[in-house]
Amino acid sequence: MGEAAEPQQRAAQRVAHVSVLQVGYGDDEPVAARVQRVAQLVADQRGADLVVLPELWAPGGFSYREWEQRAEPLEGPTLRALADAARAAGAVVHGGSLVERTQRPGPQGRHLWNTSVVLGRDGALLASYRKVHRFGFGTGEPLLMEAGEEVVVADLPVGPHGSPVRTGLATCYDLRFPELFRRQVELGAQLVLLPAAWPAARLAHWQLLTRARAVEDQVHLVAVGTAGTHAGTRMAGRSAVVGPWGEVLAEAGDDEEVLRVEVDLTQVARCREQFPVLADRRL
Repeated sequence: MGEAAEPQQRAAQRVAHVSVLQVGYGDDEPVAARVQRVAQLVADQRGADLVVLPELWAPGGFSYREWEQRAEPLEGPTLRALADAARAAGAVVHGGSLVERTQRPGPQGRHLWNTSVVLGRDGALLASYRKVHRFGFGTGEPLLMEAGEEVVVADLPVGPHGSPVRTGLATCYDLRFPELFRRQVELGAQLVLLPAAWPAARLAHWQLLTRARAVEDQVHLVAVGTAGTHAGTRMAGRSAVVGPWGEVLAEAGDDEEVLRVEVDLTQVARCREQFPVLADRRL
């Protein structure tokens, strides 16, 4: 691309500045200290349109035995700290997920949920999603938590000057269920945010499936994992932003890391126009 065409190309782009926070932690870090540390990390992301955190970074993704005591309502201390941080950063913040405790039990009589929350630049609640697919094969999440039942796609103000972007929400193990993402596309999703606590033992699956979901649904996928080792489980890291053609726009390493990525939001429409595979669905 020549120099003369470059300004025109930039003008045609609709860019969102995304900060991916791959949080690393271990069992020796108290939860309150981790919340304070991560909230400051979020607050430091000034200039970002969107900040995304991993799944269960505060209570511990594999710390099943601690979830009951570490659960909190959505108005609890973790989200209060993140709301302050969102205001300080002036960014939309996907807070990863937390163990939500509700007063009323769900259909299976439990009070705990794996819940993701998105906060606006003013700290107000924009969207929430309760994880549909619980990981554990009868232990862990299926034993302790309720399953979400709603496919969530929301208009999040993460485009230039706060313009809305149709965004799907998913969490970790959901990545293995393509029908969820296809339903999000049917609801208009062009961007999908996926916090995770993915173990290093299945890193190859993570890298394969994040690209597959982006390619087959022609969306931008922001997949944010954790680093470190907790509850005896080494985490995969390798958070990534994947474009609708399957190209990895940025990928983290194994340790705690911040990725700052420019995402061209016009690319989804161009991809779907140039290669209109979604129009050929028959089932």
